[in-house]
Amino acid sequence: MEKAILIAAIFVLGSLTSKAGTRECLKQPDAWFSSRMGRVHLDNLLTYQDGEGCWPKNVDTTSKVFEGNAKDLNGTFDNGATVNELRLLARGFNITHQQRYQTAFLRGIHCILDTQYPNGGWPQAPNPSGYQKHITFNDGTMIGLMTFLRDVFTAKEYHFVSSALRQRAKKAFQGAVQCILACQIKVNGTLTAWCAQHDHKTLVPRGARSYEHPSISGHESAGVTILLMSIKKPTKSIQASVNSAVQWLRDSQLNGISVQKTSDGDKQVVSTSKSEPLWARFYEIETNRPMFSGRDGVIQYQLANIEAERRNGYSWYVNTGRRVFDQWQEWARR
Repeated sequence: MEKAILIAAIFVLGSLTSKAGTRECLKQPDAWFSSRMGRVHLDNLLTYQDGEGCWPKNVDTTSKVFEGNAKDLNGTFDNGATVNELRLLARGFNITHQQRYQTAFLRGIHCILDTQYPNGGWPQAPNPSGYQKHITFNDGTMIGLMTFLRDVFTAKEYHFVSSALRQRAKKAFQGAVQCILACQIKVNGTLTAWCAQHDHKTLVPRGARSYEHPSISGHESAGVTILLMSIKKPTKSIQASVNSAVQWLRDSQLNGISVQKTSDGDKQVVSTSKSEPLWARFYEIETNRPMFSGRDGVIQYQLANIEAERRNGYSWYVNTGRRVFDQWQEWARR
């Protein structure tokens, strides 16, 4: 058995590229973490941890040592940063029992817990500026943090975390759920769904980049709803929130269209009788009309009316609502 595991590990080591990244490292078998290559990747990761205890985004933090100025490391929670590194460190510590991995993990989880707002939300980064200060559902940021914290206080692989810290993670998760419920947008007295960002003080919908306006999000709202459905023994408030969000997704689905690329690579919306439902990334809050915007910040109601760079460089239509529908029927029965 041990020989077979070793052979499998060697095969994986040979197939792992120099730009593995945290996601690829997390896929490796246990034997890889005890190998020289595994240790190198984990030790490289430590060099990217900033002074707050977090990691930068869109960077492979495992394949090579960070050789720049440590002051230039700007840790964030955006795009899965920090959470993936912490999951990797936890697994590495459990397998190797190297204290430095536990130490780095604890710095990171303290950073997450210390950064949470009193109302339960999280900004995009520990030291936010501008729109980063908003409570960030965009790209699954807050949902990713909540899922990680729930694992910390429920999953066996985090047994090395003290009971006091696990309890703190549980309290943070519960506070975040209340923040989600408080942020859900009402239109004419009816609960709908969520914006990609909400004001960190007033909780009202907020914009971010010039082409990301205050709106109801067809993408981020799906992730929030799925998170709420994963809660065991949901309260009546959570049940009402989920059912309202599902109804909004049902009312907002776009049928009979698909997004296709022309021969020159330009995106265009075409009518079709054979397509699954789609949702717009953003809906105007009062009218529920799909809305689009270029870098000029001008709201348009047709994708074709914004410049090619933004038209083709952003996900204006999504299909994530289908995942909600797939899970909702079972959740409602349960």
